[in-house]
Amino acid sequence: MDKYVVRHGSMQMIGVFTSRAKDNFKRDDEVVVRTKRGIELGMVLCEATEQAMAHLNSPGQGNILRLKSEEDSNEFDHMITMVENEIKVCKKCIADLGLDMQLVDIEHLFGGERIVIYYLAENRVDFRELVKQLATEFRTRIEMKQIGVRDEAKLLADYGDCGKPVCCNTHLAQMPPVSMKMAKMQKATLDPTKISGRCGRLKCCLRYEYDTYEELHKELPPIGSEIITRDGKGKVLNHEILTSKLLIRTEDSRNVLIDAAEVLTITKRGEGPTYEKKRRSKPVPE
Repeated sequence: MDKYVVRHGSMQMIGVFTSRAKDNFKRDDEVVVRTKRGIELGMVLCEATEQAMAHLNSPGQGNILRLKSEEDSNEFDHMITMVENEIKVCKKCIADLGLDMQLVDIEHLFGGERIVIYYLAENRVDFRELVKQLATEFRTRIEMKQIGVRDEAKLLADYGDCGKPVCCNTHLAQMPPVSMKMAKMQKATLDPTKISGRCGRLKCCLRYEYDTYEELHKELPPIGSEIITRDGKGKVLNHEILTSKLLIRTEDSRNVLIDAAEVLTITKRGEGPTYEKKRRSKPVPE
């Protein structure tokens, strides 16, 4: 039996799923799978090779039952049409009960065996009475799922400032920790409105190249360092990290951009910019 990496559910969960012996699937095949939550629709990403598994952190498991049929598509479309009315009913129940929570989205599992309700809340919510009312109204099992603002964007957001679909709703299986230090090192603008994503938090893409920036930065003399080149002495004013260049001030008070390879020796190491001094800065809360 072959195994495949499959994405499933509204939260774009990733799992390793086993197929029946005679079945073979390829990338982007839409399939019906059995997960620990029940029967769901999923999409095949790739075979579960050792190389692919090395990139997964505690993936879920399950079985691929079949390729999605036309009947499956019709049933899924029917469930989608039901959600709009169910959201209205759920919002009314929340208001009637005076619950301090914000409804985000509703997800149907395939076959209607369970409804998952995603919500935001600052504090713990006693939703027992809400679950009773919704179970009576919808005549199925109700699961309440509290999420954060990044997860809200994963459910509802469409496109980012880059013009592409938001990362959290496409390829990201987990939300990476992002801090202002990452933005500073990459010399991104520090205007919150320009480095914040659809969730209102720092953009996940600030994390993508950070490790490369950090490795390259370690090879450069810290800002404030006094150096000697073939053309004489100088003081490091700034870095161009990706190009491995230094902006230095020479002995005759000229600002010159040079390659880091031109540095013969460092006579005095500087302390570096703010992000160097705050090595232990904490990531922005999720």
